[in-house]
Amino acid sequence: MNILGFESSCDETGVAIVNTEQGLLAHAVHSQIDMHKAYGGVVPELASRDHIRRVLPLTYDVLKNASLTIEDIDAVAFTAGPGLSGALLVTASVAQAFAWSHDLPTIPIHHLEGHLLSPMLSPEVPEFPFVALLVSGGHTQLMRVDAVGQYELLGETLDDAAGEAFDKSAKLMGLPYPGGPHLAKLAQGGVPNRFQLPRPLKHSPNLDFSFSGLKTAVLTTLRKLEKEGEVSAQDYSDLAAATETAIVDVLGYKSIKAMKQSGLKRLVVAGGVGANIHLRSFLEKQMAKLGGEVFFPPLALCTDNGAMIAHAASERVKAGLVDLTERNYSTRIHTRWDLAEI
Repeated sequence: MNILGFESSCDETGVAIVNTEQGLLAHAVHSQIDMHKAYGGVVPELASRDHIRRVLPLTYDVLKNASLTIEDIDAVAFTAGPGLSGALLVTASVAQAFAWSHDLPTIPIHHLEGHLLSPMLSPEVPEFPFVALLVSGGHTQLMRVDAVGQYELLGETLDDAAGEAFDKSAKLMGLPYPGGPHLAKLAQGGVPNRFQLPRPLKHSPNLDFSFSGLKTAVLTTLRKLEKEGEVSAQDYSDLAAATETAIVDVLGYKSIKAMKQSGLKRLVVAGGVGANIHLRSFLEKQMAKLGGEVFFPPLALCTDNGAMIAHAASERVKAGLVDLTERNYSTRIHTRWDLAEI
């Protein structure tokens, strides 16, 4: 069964085809980073208009690369939320129109479920159950995953997401959008222990996160440096290193704490921040000490993409969670959507 999947929840347009038996056949992603860079962040209206321009050409490219035609598609999946309303409506409308015109079933997918299951697209596929760390610019959550569709929230951020802390701290340092990768690169030449930044909620009894205080501490440190004179390149590198270390420290500590509390031996990391090399290294070392394993999606699939949406749909079909006889062509989307509701 070939499933065509669409993703457009924020600033990436993604299209992919997954076969329920063979796996990922082809995928393509267009990033809007260059367009939004001039504004220092995502402009929702511009994002929506660019999704409209990109989605059909990407679809034709994916069909060609998979050596398939439109008639070979058996179902259509799309991100139904959470995300930017205008952006979500673009591929939701395209998916529903495509499915209606070819009498195909549609499969609305939760964006976070797509990320949650994306490490299963790697050569080494994690077995259920496992603990998942979903960490991106919009989300930071720890979840227990017992099977497809069986998710238990263990902890989440009470304010800023980890990726948001990366991006906003980078912006304070004058780095371009998106700030996270630029901050990580700047941190390579820095001394992380020069500045003592807070680790909010690191030692709290629960598994929740908080990163807004860290961002404030970065701003306070910068203002102090500016009062002392001109901020040097080394100052920025040291502060970037301290910021990255603080975020990774909290994410890593809470993840290992979740592993110990759950008694599980498999940790799955998904989302854009999962591409951070220091976070990967930290978790690999700590999981090895526990006698466990850690799984990451391929680097190309850490950010938003259509492959994770088509794959999540495929997994739901195989788990018997989709009624393929239903023909519901509603374009209903959810800008806010609790994963526990699916």
